[in-house]
Amino acid sequence: MKKIFFLLMMVISANVFGQQKDYSIQAIDFTRVKLSDQFWLPKIETNRLVTIPASFARCESTGRVNNFVMAAAKKGKFCTKFPFDDTDIYKTIEGASFSLAVHPDSALQAYVDSLITIVGAAQEPDGYLYTARTINPQQPHPWSGKQRWEKERELSHELYNSGHLYEAAAAHYLATKKKNLLNIALKNADLVCSVFGTDKLHVAPGHEIVEMGLVKLFRLIGKKEYLNTSVFFINQRGHFPYNATSTNPWKNGSYWQDDKPVTEQDEAEGHAVRAGYLYAAVADIAALTGNDSLRRAIDKIWENMVEKKLYVQGSIGAKPDGERFGGNYELPNSTAYNETCAAIANVYWNQRMFLLHGDSKYIDVLEKSLYNGLISGVGLDGKSFFYRNAMEVINDTANHDGKGNGFTDGKVEAQRSGWFECSCCPTNLVRLLPSIPGYMYAQKQDLLYINLFINSSAEFTIHNNAINISQVNNYPWDGNLVFNISPKKEDAFSVLIRIPGWAQNQAVPSTLYKFLDKSTEKVSIKVNGNTIPCVIENGYAVIKRKWKKGDVVAVDLPMEVRKVVCSEKVKDNIGKVALQRGPLMYCGEWADNNGRTSNTIIPYSTTFTNEFNAQLLNGVMVLKGTVPKTVTTDNNVSTTMQPFTAIPYYAWANRGKGEMQVWFPAK
Repeated sequence: MKKIFFLLMMVISANVFGQQKDYSIQAIDFTRVKLSDQFWLPKIETNRLVTIPASFARCESTGRVNNFVMAAAKKGKFCTKFPFDDTDIYKTIEGASFSLAVHPDSALQAYVDSLITIVGAAQEPDGYLYTARTINPQQPHPWSGKQRWEKERELSHELYNSGHLYEAAAAHYLATKKKNLLNIALKNADLVCSVFGTDKLHVAPGHEIVEMGLVKLFRLIGKKEYLNTSVFFINQRGHFPYNATSTNPWKNGSYWQDDKPVTEQDEAEGHAVRAGYLYAAVADIAALTGNDSLRRAIDKIWENMVEKKLYVQGSIGAKPDGERFGGNYELPNSTAYNETCAAIANVYWNQRMFLLHGDSKYIDVLEKSLYNGLISGVGLDGKSFFYRNAMEVINDTANHDGKGNGFTDGKVEAQRSGWFECSCCPTNLVRLLPSIPGYMYAQKQDLLYINLFINSSAEFTIHNNAINISQVNNYPWDGNLVFNISPKKEDAFSVLIRIPGWAQNQAVPSTLYKFLDKSTEKVSIKVNGNTIPCVIENGYAVIKRKWKKGDVVAVDLPMEVRKVVCSEKVKDNIGKVALQRGPLMYCGEWADNNGRTSNTIIPYSTTFTNEFNAQLLNGVMVLKGTVPKTVTTDNNVSTTMQPFTAIPYYAWANRGKGEMQVWFPAK
């Protein structure tokens, strides 16, 4: 299956992109990488065996599947809450397809085919597919408007649904070679292209992703109209007559990234998920069209995000009010939103920025999000989730998000939920997790990039020569990395190994966060046992040589416990410290600290040890130290030295509800 998938991609690329501009760097597809590690492989297996079946089951039990059944019958009443609920089926099909690409499963494939039949029956003759209207066009969902598309700029999510359909269809076709879902998607895309365009209907999609989806279809079949329509949607932003003088993000258009043309935007703004999907699509379009104005804009927006709007654990989207970015340096802890979908969008965006520029700083941000603020969104059981990812929970609660995602009494409990009325995050995780091996490697002619460090083997072709690379490591717990590089025949090419910013005294690729003390530990690199100079270009150790079978590269990344401090422009974190080891951010949780974390002080001089606990949270490296903790007795406050334990942030809220903190006062 893997070889068929790869050959299919090669044929598609050869036929479609003979003369087409594109990223000069191309990611290596996830099907060409076989994992054998103890960190990501169990999570992906849990996704395959638990999360995907649970997601399909919940799509059935909540009525999401029934919406399609009723749409096919043209009778009934839309039975879920949001008009974008169709996408939960699409996203789960996408994740299941990624799983099928490497784990053939006849029962799963048959079930997916049965769902595709139901989806296809709900599609209207001209290609329109949107159950919230088709069930009863006379009384559509209140967000949908009386006519097709009339509320698209605001709330209808018609094109958002289409975008997720296209993403799912591309994944399903590549995994199974079946066209049943692809034909549905192409029929819908042809309708969209016939409706929207220069001399047709003008709109900037209210919730972006159709732009990414159209690019996926263009890459798949080469139909220029799909690329042109994606470009059109991006160019439509900033031309609607909002109230430009208003500070209300809904009234001035910034909530939808629609307050000015994309080429004039220089700040990450509005709804963080919509923004991330837009910025990922802009990178795609900049690569495919060579549009330097778009490239310059997306560079400025990225710089604004990483310099002023990125949480320390890689999350984005500070404000519960609209699930959106705040102002510059507005990164509160007690009300942090950090939607899981926004972390996923951040991964998509940063991967494309890397492909556009070839700089490791984008993978540094991707890694921070992936290992921290993204996988924190799913419980270790694979069937419990966070919609928002808190930075602190005091007295068992954090502030409510105001959206009604299963939370009550104005508070969100410090525990995960099995499902939400708006379940975009669980199903988004379903599709992201199986694709993680696809972020490990990339290639530009005879340059081979190694971006992520996961025990695995992978296959490449350079100069028509088969290359096998296996990684042997215990990352993220250990920084000793071994790469076995074996070409079929001796050949000269360059291997570029990312040296993470955190291993070079850089907490993030900006001045937003920094390590309290500069480490004197150095990265070391050996080839076949011999130390070589560590020549770093754009964040990569570049090793150019004539490679032969059995060559071994060993890289040692120092993994000390580092204290992170924040720019004083972030008022909430003045005088506070966070803990990091390798790519992982840490937190204190109630279960390890006598039921409380809010009484903890971590002086700058505190020393920590680390030890791996195989019995805790499916196996984690914990940090231990002795710190002052406040004690209140008879209205007197004193401090006493007590043990303190920190766990990786991603693993919190798997042992019941209670306090949690990432940032601690230093005095």
